[in-house]
Amino acid sequence: MRLCASPSLRLAAAVAIAAVVPVVAPLSQDTAHAGTTTPPSCAAADTRSFPLATRIRGGPGSYEAGGGYGTWYIDLTNTTRRTCAGIHPVVVLVDDKRSLRPDQPQLDFYDGSTPRPVTFETTDEQELVGVLDGSGFPGFTVPPGKTVSVRLRLALPSDAVAGKVTANAAVVQRRGQDGDWVGESNAYRFGIGREGEQDTAEPEASEQVQEAEAAQETGAAQETQGVREAGTSQEAGTAQETGGVPAVPSGTASPTGSGTGAPDDSSLALAREAEDAGERARELARTGPDLAHGLLAALAALLGVGAGAYLLLRTRR
Repeated sequence: MRLCASPSLRLAAAVAIAAVVPVVAPLSQDTAHAGTTTPPSCAAADTRSFPLATRIRGGPGSYEAGGGYGTWYIDLTNTTRRTCAGIHPVVVLVDDKRSLRPDQPQLDFYDGSTPRPVTFETTDEQELVGVLDGSGFPGFTVPPGKTVSVRLRLALPSDAVAGKVTANAAVVQRRGQDGDWVGESNAYRFGIGREGEQDTAEPEASEQVQEAEAAQETGAAQETQGVREAGTSQEAGTAQETGGVPAVPSGTASPTGSGTGAPDDSSLALAREAEDAGERARELARTGPDLAHGLLAALAALLGVGAGAYLLLRTRR
């Protein structure tokens, strides 16, 4: 048998062996139980490990004082090739303030579909020990290589002091007037709180969520502002490209010349301007962001140059 267990579980096992008495009762219809005869030991004499691997699972992280039940399980797995009968788990509760009274934990275990209450006793170390036993209950039977899951429910009264509690389970096999310690569970830790109280971790988590949301909103606003600035720049560039074609010069309607038919300074300037306007219009039509705008600008420039040339010819005549 393993010798490295905690003193609390050793004491729990001793209490359980002393508390479990032989009973004669019919078998449960829902759960396989040990018979009324003394079962053979499921622990080999030469082994240093427990024959029943024991695990507490599924319990809530906190119980509200005066609230409802929380459900959890004790899994009993038989690691041997022998049947383990007459099995009684023993629940040990230790609260950090040593203020939990034996009449406060309202613990029931299920014998099939029937809940049975667990009675707690106090040790000298202010630890609560409760054996899963009762009238007409001979214990659980775990076949070789199988697992039996014992369902429990726990509630705490409204006068229970808020704090932290650790639950363990020692497992005892009753054998006549004696018994063997055959299993030891992991620790199940939970808190006792009151209505309206919040865990100290919740405000921190909420603050982190708020910071993440604020950062996300800031990023979205910056992205929207960037899109707006890009749109404004594009619109400004388009306006400059389409508006860059000069209008028809106002002075072309009254040019001065010698009347000899030779081109004067005004006609040369008009020709150069027409050539430049046509080149700019073609460039806009090729490279402008909008092909339609470029074509319209080119057409407007050519019309303006043509009108200026026409007026110049009429003036000379």
